[in-house]
Amino acid sequence: MIEKFNIRIYGLLIRNPGEVLVCDEIRFGKAFTKFPGGGLEYGEGIGDCLKREWIEETQTHIQILSHFYTNDFLQISAFNPREQVISQYYLIQLEEPQNFETKHNRFDFESPVEGAQIFRWMPFEALSPDQLDFPIDKMVGKKLFMEKVEILKTINRSILHDELV
Repeated sequence: MIEKFNIRIYGLLIRNPGEVLVCDEIRFGKAFTKFPGGGLEYGEGIGDCLKREWIEETQTHIQILSHFYTNDFLQISAFNPREQVISQYYLIQLEEPQNFETKHNRFDFESPVEGAQIFRWMPFEALSPDQLDFPIDKMVGKKLFMEKVEILKTINRSILHDELV
């Protein structure tokens, strides 16, 4: 029986030509690949949550460009069968140069212990269901691949706007 909502907020950082940042983590004894982000806390706005999560995980400030996707189907948490997951995804860009390390290989942890986390750039073409572990992320990966041309236009418009300001 579902007892509460678990609201998750994720940032999709795209790097030309068509790569998205993913995160490999170990939580609750499981290794998985997902998009960077995390849980909304009580009393916190969605944008504030996403910015907080990115600072916590990457020590980098971000700008939110646009909403990309919110799941519209029932998804039970992979970690707690009493929680319904609602996930929102936003296209983002960095407000400062990248200052976090990225790896090339999946689960390339220095030490595979609880809480371990690494980041990788993944080409849109590699966003297959076997490369992302959670059902909502799998849908977002497919949507990224299908809409990559429009996504790159959105990001390029934002970059151009920032250069003109």
